[in-house]
Amino acid sequence: MAANNQPFLSDIQTIRRRAREHMQQGAVTDSYTLDRDTVLKLLNEALATELVCVLRYKAHYYLASGINAKSVAAEFLEHANEEQGHADQIAERITQLDGTPNFEPDGLSARSHAEFVVPDDLAAMIEENLVAERIAIDSYREIINFVGDRDTTTKRMLEGILAVEEEHAEDMKTLMEDFGKKGEPAKPSSGSSAVAG
Repeated sequence: MAANNQPFLSDIQTIRRRAREHMQQGAVTDSYTLDRDTVLKLLNEALATELVCVLRYKAHYYLASGINAKSVAAEFLEHANEEQGHADQIAERITQLDGTPNFEPDGLSARSHAEFVVPDDLAAMIEENLVAERIAIDSYREIINFVGDRDTTTKRMLEGILAVEEEHAEDMKTLMEDFGKKGEPAKPSSGSSAVAG
């Protein structure tokens, strides 16, 4: 209880009255104090980033070749599937905030924080995925800091996604470190194409 002996919640009659106002906004009530347009823009950028990551990981999965391609490609596919799950979560949250998830292919790359890069060799693919994961990590941290405790549902969702992105970055870092120990160069070779597998 607060010092003035008033409960911290509004009285039940006020809560019931407010619930009937603007019902077409669904989960968005008057207690939502963030600029919803800004949050929706940020979430649509995050959605685009996840979709570009899905496409990049899928391209790398199908194009991976070389002596270690099978195990690395399996990691790419696992990450692609997890990124798709993130995209689905974000799209659902956009809808809950009475927005429209932007799946429009035109402009997808421009909305995305990460880039769609498909190098010729496996080591460079690993490196590009690590760069993209690091971009996602910084982007999610900034969005989490922006929404703070004014949108705890979005914050919790993004914190969960961020944790997975950090795991992905660690996976790519480990693959990059171990890659040279398995018979192929640890760093991308300039101008050479991958060895057929």
